[in-house]
Amino acid sequence: MKILVTGGAGFIGSAVVRHIIKNTQDSVINVDKLTYAGNLESLACVEKNERYVFEQVDICDRAELDRVFAQHQPVAVMHLAAESHVDRSITGPSDFIQTNIVGTYTLLEATRAYWNELSAEAKKAFRFHHISTDEVYGDLPHPDEVASDTKLPLFTETTSYAPSSPYSASKASSDHLVRAWLRTYGIPIIVTNCSNNYGPYHFPEKLIPLVILNALEGKVLPIYGKGDQIRDWLYVEDHARALYKVVSTGKVGETYNIGGHNEKQNLEVVQTICKILDTLVPKENPYADQIIFVTDRPGHDRRYAIDAMKISNQLNWQPEETFETGLRKTIEWYLTNQEWCKHVQDGTYQRERLGI
Repeated sequence: MKILVTGGAGFIGSAVVRHIIKNTQDSVINVDKLTYAGNLESLACVEKNERYVFEQVDICDRAELDRVFAQHQPVAVMHLAAESHVDRSITGPSDFIQTNIVGTYTLLEATRAYWNELSAEAKKAFRFHHISTDEVYGDLPHPDEVASDTKLPLFTETTSYAPSSPYSASKASSDHLVRAWLRTYGIPIIVTNCSNNYGPYHFPEKLIPLVILNALEGKVLPIYGKGDQIRDWLYVEDHARALYKVVSTGKVGETYNIGGHNEKQNLEVVQTICKILDTLVPKENPYADQIIFVTDRPGHDRRYAIDAMKISNQLNWQPEETFETGLRKTIEWYLTNQEWCKHVQDGTYQRERLGI
């Protein structure tokens, strides 16, 4: 296949590109605007591969999208380009509306114009894979809110949408647009909703890389509220494998939830990072001494948890990493890639708090 990947210089997108180039015979057209979170250094290992092409294009630029489609003739689109940080969406929601909603609409319309000109056979083979988040579902009951013998619910593919933040509302909007373009225009779409990703090449505004880098520099490790918010953690390379499996074998019109089967409280995540660092980079005092608790973010969801049985049963996908093995790999990567960390932050972000 020749696959057009939007946002391929971002965290999850670059993992998808690396996976496709390294593990398949498919080609990739990477379309990325290169905002603060997009970094071509994350793709250094594939940039010279003859099956890889980079196009610096904003998905809101219809003319450039039309050119890319006409020039490269993809047989599938994997749409990952998005503004994705909740705190940033609280501080400035307009970028999220523009990229996640207007950008998705523009990409859908460019796709529709391209798809309408394909042969009947090519139309049938084409796929538009929209990558979204579990945050569109809102949040779930927390263990301290229910009786101890109550079975806690999980997000399924039919869970109603109830987004809480400007970020999740913009992603919910994009999900609805994509499904409408199937129902109204017949574009062969597939949607996936994933849990919290972590792993190498993660921009350090997110919890795990932020804590790793702050810990190594002796800075405080800020935790929102009591740190009892629960997330389901998914190693990014496991996610990349799942996404490729969906675009290549998933059923048109279906939604697949992708999770890591790792429900952890934020405080537990930070404490685990500290324990691993105590082993790998020991110092006089435990890293956990750097933990502080700060005022919670507005509208903070308390618990997310994915039921990933559908993709397991129908597409035979399972995560390969446990939280412990994935987290250790992640920490070791950051320890040996300090130059990458420095470059992605220069002039853009110094790990200050956002979303107050």
